[in-house]
Amino acid sequence: MPKRVIVIEGHPDLAGKHLCHALADAYAQGAAEGGHAVQRIAVAALEFPWLRTKEDFEQGLVPPAILSCQQAIRDADHLVIVHPVWLGDMPAVLKAFCEQVFRPGFAFQYAGRGFPVKRMKGKSARIVVTLGMPSLIYRWYFGAHGLKNSKRSILGFCGFAPVSHNLFGMVEGASEAKRRRWLTQMQILGRAAA
Repeated sequence: MPKRVIVIEGHPDLAGKHLCHALADAYAQGAAEGGHAVQRIAVAALEFPWLRTKEDFEQGLVPPAILSCQQAIRDADHLVIVHPVWLGDMPAVLKAFCEQVFRPGFAFQYAGRGFPVKRMKGKSARIVVTLGMPSLIYRWYFGAHGLKNSKRSILGFCGFAPVSHNLFGMVEGASEAKRRRWLTQMQILGRAAA
């Protein structure tokens, strides 16, 4: 059954030809080939302020660029976020985007007592991460804390399930054949909107 897919490109550099962009392209191409409706969001192209207070996070006006992203995410069945790891986590502009988008009232709702209500239930997600280090080192030595935060504290907290992931390590030294395998993998996942 066709799905509505949102591909979020979280690399801060729009100008460079980064692997993240190629992976997002391959996923989107595969999704379109699979008959899915695909929409893309390039975070680095958006204009929005960073949240600086709890009051602004909870009650501040949502910038127009973020409102359109929220609408796209509300309408989507599957969300894909592609980003590099910088200092163990997503780049700052992507984190600022997540703070703006996944606000209370949209992604979750505070309850009087207990855990907040998850408003993104029924949607799945995939996080695609590129690394300068081997993915095993990121996972086992560093504990993949940035990825865990994205899966549990952002997407899972809001109700996305399942949240799958791909880690592509040692990207700077990767051979052309390895990069082609990664792109093919993304295209196959895109066709299935998985």
